[in-house]
Parts: sequence; C-alpha cells; structure tokens
Amino acid sequence: MSKKIEHKVLEYVAVFEPDLKVGGFTVTIPALPGCISEGDTFEKALANIEEATSLYLETLRDERAELPQESRGAVIAPIYVKV
Repeated sequence: MSKKIEHKVLEYVAVFEPDLKVGGFTVTIPALPGCISEGDTFEKALANIEEATSLYLETLRDERAELPQESRGAVIAPIYVKV
C-alpha cells in the first residue's frame, strides 16, 4: 500500500520592481525578510522567487521554526504626491 504525501500550499505577496539600470526585475517577499531574487524577464524573476521562497521555507522547516503566514489584506497600489 502506498503512503499518501500531503503538502500544504502557502500564499505570499511578491513585490516585483523593475531594475532601470540593467533591466529585468528584483523581487522580494515582504513576509519573509531577506527572501529576494531577480530575473532578466518577469517570467524568470517569478520562477526564481518561487525557488528562493521554497528554499527559504525549507530552511525554516529544517530548523523547526514556525513558517510565517502572509498577513491578510495586503494591498500594493501606486500613490501620487504633489511636491
């Protein structure tokens, strides 16, 4: 009889910022301090941050630390300020 493996799926907000000097994107996960990656295209940056996040959480799990949960209600929006 085979053993059933269950996986928990966590959701995090990823912030993609264009790198205006060299191109591509820098990506951070605010709920995971220090979890950062980059990519030459949006798609590559997305794949890279997914891998970085997985490794970040794997390290926490290995250390038996609690996995951070994303705070509900995060909104990222532009604002306009007169100067």
